Amino acid sequence: MFLFGKTKTPKEVLRENQRSLNKSMREIDRERVNLQNQEKKIIIDIKKMAKQGQMNSAKIMAKDLVRTRYHIQKFYEMKTQLQAVSLRIQTLQSTQAMAEAMKGVTKAMVVMNRQMNLPQFTKIMMEFEQQSDKMDMKEEMMNDTMDSVMEQDGEEEQTEEILNQVLDEIGIDLAAQLVDAPTTTATSVASKHQVNG
Repeated sequence: MFLFGKTKTPKEVLRENQRSLNKSMREIDRERVNLQNQEKKIIIDIKKMAKQGQMNSAKIMAKDLVRTRYHIQKFYEMKTQLQAVSLRIQTLQSTQAMAEAMKGVTKAMVVMNRQMNLPQFTKIMMEFEQQSDKMDMKEEMMNDTMDSVMEQDGEEEQTEEILNQVLDEIGIDLAAQLVDAPTTTATSVASKHQVNG
């Protein structure tokens, strides 16, 4: 009998730690958002003071802005560290679940090994492989048929159009990376952005 009640299982402990981490991350996010709102206000005040010619006040506020941004960055780093710990906990939970599953599978395999009729099992496996090969062949034929139909419906043109839209949205950086490649798409996108820019 335990003095302080039932002992917690490893799974329960991991779940509690995960909940604590999630709560901490939410609090960090809340504080970071508050600081970011404060950052915007400070920037407005700095501009206001500068327009009024109060450069000393603007300089003091600029220092506050630097400190605020430093704390915002620290909150980002803290959340990243907590996310890494959270991921480790999830990995531990998955590992434990895997171990439990393997234990069950092992027991089932022991029972199967005792009961299995080897010649019958071999026959079943051969039939399975034959049917699987037939299905693969049929699937391949269906895919070939679908490909030819889609090509007739102008799939190539639609694909090219979508690719151009995506490249256009991504912008100059990707176009610059592709400029050395022998494709008309990258060159045309780069040209388009140079004209627009």
